[in-house]
Amino acid sequence: MQKKLLGEILVEMFGIGVQEIEKALKFQKEYGGRIGTILINSGIISEVQLLEALSAQLSIPLFKQYVKDRADIISFPEIGAVAPSWLLEQHIIPLQEDGDAYVFAVVDPMESFTLEALQNVLNGRDIRYVLCSEKDFREIAADYKKKYALSETVISYEMDEVEKLKDLASEAPIIKFVNTTISKAIDSRASDIHIEIFEDNCRIRFRIDGVLNDMEFLPLKMHPAITTRIKILAGLDIAEKRLPQDGRIDLKVASKDLDIRVATFPTIFGENVVMRLLEKTSIEFDLATLGFEKDNLGQFLKLIRNQFGLILITGPTGSGKTTTLYSTISKLNSKEKKIITIEDPVEYQIWGVNQIHVKPSIGLTFASALRSILRQDPDIILVGEIRDRETAEIAIHAALTGHLVLSTLHTNDAPSAITRLLDMGVQDFLINSALMGVLAQRLLRTICPKCRREETNISSDIRREFKLDEMVGKYGIGQANFRRGAGCDYCVGTGFRGRLGIFELLNYDDHLKRVLLQHHNYQKLKEEAERLGMRTLREDALLKLLKGTTTLEEVLRVT
Repeated sequence: MQKKLLGEILVEMFGIGVQEIEKALKFQKEYGGRIGTILINSGIISEVQLLEALSAQLSIPLFKQYVKDRADIISFPEIGAVAPSWLLEQHIIPLQEDGDAYVFAVVDPMESFTLEALQNVLNGRDIRYVLCSEKDFREIAADYKKKYALSETVISYEMDEVEKLKDLASEAPIIKFVNTTISKAIDSRASDIHIEIFEDNCRIRFRIDGVLNDMEFLPLKMHPAITTRIKILAGLDIAEKRLPQDGRIDLKVASKDLDIRVATFPTIFGENVVMRLLEKTSIEFDLATLGFEKDNLGQFLKLIRNQFGLILITGPTGSGKTTTLYSTISKLNSKEKKIITIEDPVEYQIWGVNQIHVKPSIGLTFASALRSILRQDPDIILVGEIRDRETAEIAIHAALTGHLVLSTLHTNDAPSAITRLLDMGVQDFLINSALMGVLAQRLLRTICPKCRREETNISSDIRREFKLDEMVGKYGIGQANFRRGAGCDYCVGTGFRGRLGIFELLNYDDHLKRVLLQHHNYQKLKEEAERLGMRTLREDALLKLLKGTTTLEEVLRVT
């Protein structure tokens, strides 16, 4: 006979509405988590009701049913193969030994990792469980600590416990959990997985289309094994928890080759882990598909056709700068050109391009690598990022000696890239001699094509505030098409699927060079650039709003 689902039992036992169960299941599908926890957090059921339903579903007796007189029954037997402190950390307490069987109090009977690990350790012994509320468990735990003289349990592993940590990370449930999490992230089109530890739980979040989404909350006891498993895969030191570490994992999931960048860092509660997922073969680097408006694309193509000079691409982390750089390199790549890149790290491999991964630990920095590759006779040089005056001046020197140099800066818009170079200590005449243009960019979520609907409630106040009607005429759009995503399975209920770039292209011409020499002022540069026709990031985003590509809320979020 097939076991009933928890939702069905809750409906039968407590008359919970089917619609409430369906809402919780939909939330679970979108964001993960346990159905029981979702229902409790929503105020639909109580903890007692959940325990009774789980008891009926799993045929596990409730603690209060099992124990009539706790003092007579509970003996807290010693489990020779398992330390009492470990059991307490896992929220499991042995109540009594009954012949060949051990009876354990457990709070979460669905926690397969711990229960399977316990079964493996106690191979050959029968194990029975009773279901405990958090309140009852705390009371039992206080007595258990007294018997075995245990201090307050804090999950921490000293050097002599490294082998134990490795064993935990090598358990089949943990291996399965990590692999499943990565597979879910790939299926959800996530770019990053965040594993974060707090005082009372561990949270897993996916960054989908640039926005973080809660996926699952886990008990603290799983965190050390999960992070250790990831650190082992990434070749990191599992005993080092006090310092940040970086590593990478090459993995194949569902026929997809993944390059996963792993970064760990310590917090007051333990180590957090961020995994950036890069599919080696899934990205096509094509400038025409990035979101450029036709006029901006034409100007940018004209810039990159120059034989020498410096072109900068700016924006915060995660704004798509690397994709734009790689698309530019792919456009310029030909048998007549020698292209060398200096990156930290090399995110994607491009056939025919010489790519260098910087290693500051051995002295191979952006500046030292750039200085050396000038002797390799390149035509085009890509410098992953200009971080200091030395790198900036060498890049400018390369641009002045017959090389086309592409690089990035972390600035909010295009004009501020010039003042950023001045702040680094680069002379204004050097900037004017080498710099040809600056492209600032962001990534904007696009409306899901499966559930998009026409939106007619754009008020006249909003049209006036953002000058939308003026833009329709200015850019020859014809008619504004406002749309919004209703939310569907294809977009995981968000109303958005995929992202496009918005761009601000500053063509650094002779007039702007004179403005820099006369004023050294960001605001004056920005005003003159806009007067000469530079479209700002906000305007480029509003163009996509008028064309029905995104929503006003998304425009305001990004710009």
